[in-house]
Amino acid sequence: MKQNITVAIDQPLLKQARKLAVNRGKSVSGLLADELRKLTNREADYERAKAKALAHLKSPFRLGGGKIADREVLHDRKGFR
Repeated sequence: MKQNITVAIDQPLLKQARKLAVNRGKSVSGLLADELRKLTNREADYERAKAKALAHLKSPFRLGGGKIADREVLHDRKGFR
C-alpha cells in the first residue's frame, strides 16, 4: 500500500529534480521512492555485513600450521659447535 507524504524542498532543487525525473522517465515521487529504496537497501546490506563480520570475530581464526617446537629444539646449536 502506498502512502502520500509531504516533503519541503527549495524551489531550485525541485526544478532540478523535475528535470532529472523527466530524463529518467519518472515522476518526482517515483524518483524519490527509488532513491529511498536504494538508501534503505544499502543500510540493510551494511547491517547484515556488520553482523556477519562481528560473528566471525567471535570465533577463532584457524591460520593453519602445527604445534610450535619448544625453545630447546629451536635453539639447538650442537650441530654448529
